[in-house]
Amino acid sequence: MPRHGKVRALGACVIALLFASTAAAQVVPGGSLTLQAAMDRAFSANPTIAAARLRGAINLAALGVARERLNPEAAVEIAKETPRQSFGLAVPFELGGKRAKRIAVGEATVRAGEAEIAATVAQVRNDVRRAYYGVVVADARLILLNEMRDIAVRVRDTAQQRFEAGSAPRLEVMQAQLTLASAENEATAAQGNAVAARAELNALLGQPLDTVTSLSTAVDASGPVTTAAAMTLAQTASTELIVIDRQIETQRARILLAQALRVPDVIPAAVLTHDAQPEFTYGWRAGVAVTLPLFTSHRAGVLVEQTTLDQLNAQRQATLVTINGAVTAAAVTVQAQRQLYVRYRDEIIPQAQQVEQLAQESYQLGQTGIAALLQALQATRDARLRAIDAVSLFQNALADLERAIGAPLP
Repeated sequence: MPRHGKVRALGACVIALLFASTAAAQVVPGGSLTLQAAMDRAFSANPTIAAARLRGAINLAALGVARERLNPEAAVEIAKETPRQSFGLAVPFELGGKRAKRIAVGEATVRAGEAEIAATVAQVRNDVRRAYYGVVVADARLILLNEMRDIAVRVRDTAQQRFEAGSAPRLEVMQAQLTLASAENEATAAQGNAVAARAELNALLGQPLDTVTSLSTAVDASGPVTTAAAMTLAQTASTELIVIDRQIETQRARILLAQALRVPDVIPAAVLTHDAQPEFTYGWRAGVAVTLPLFTSHRAGVLVEQTTLDQLNAQRQATLVTINGAVTAAAVTVQAQRQLYVRYRDEIIPQAQQVEQLAQESYQLGQTGIAALLQALQATRDARLRAIDAVSLFQNALADLERAIGAPLP
């Protein structure tokens, strides 16, 4: 293959490292794991989501409590005076639609709980996105530094051969050995970072922390995101706004319940009497009890619920302003980071690889000294590491945008 073709092939391999993560250790059978598959696994196995879903059962139980009716009261009296025995039954009746309004509050609470669960799922989804590409970036950095270590080994061996042949001084061998030691140190640190990143992802997926799976979703799998599209998505699908809207709905139901509590309940009672000789053997009494709202009219309770609703409305407005600002800033950052990443992908990395290849060939042919080669290798290494950093910044910007939107990116 011509030298130019070799350089282009090597550059393509480097770019591929930026697009997908290749496991550096053993891979779990069953193929690679896409980002969507990782999210689906988290939705079914993540302990945070599982704990949040338990709240739904609590809200349903509270709704069952709201549907309960008041129990009747039975009374038995035995007295020395006549009538000597009496048997009474009182059945309370709630007026003002209290029970229906309690049920409405319970149903609104269930819907608010579902929105909170959706918000928790969105947060975990965002965490999985960050952790997934954190592993991709960590593996790409590890592969790069391992490759640089291998190159340093070849440079050291070449310098040793030239020294033994008398065509290079001992200084070149020492410089090559120093470069190799530094490369080995950086590769060891990258190995630890890759293991830590994979453990974080496995924790989110609810699987053993040492599980190693090949990740296959490309870095640029999603298309460009415009600020207008992000703003529209945030205003229509933000889980944060939906949670507040459901809380406002619940609070309005609480206001109606508080107003209904101002209506007094009635308690009809019927009493059967016995043994009131000589007037009668069996008799009866009937009556109705009503609470008189003289000292407490529950007006303060209505005021509490109304002011809470006002606070929620103000909170929604403030949240909307915050979301608009965060989405705008995040969308601009995504656009800038994507341009940076694309420039590294299409221009800088291929050129850096070509310079590195030429420098290696010149040194092997004895046309240049080791200082020029090491300088070229260092420049290429720095460019490739900056390219990986650009990938990391791009994906972090996407994750920040998704979190600001409060809904999955299209």
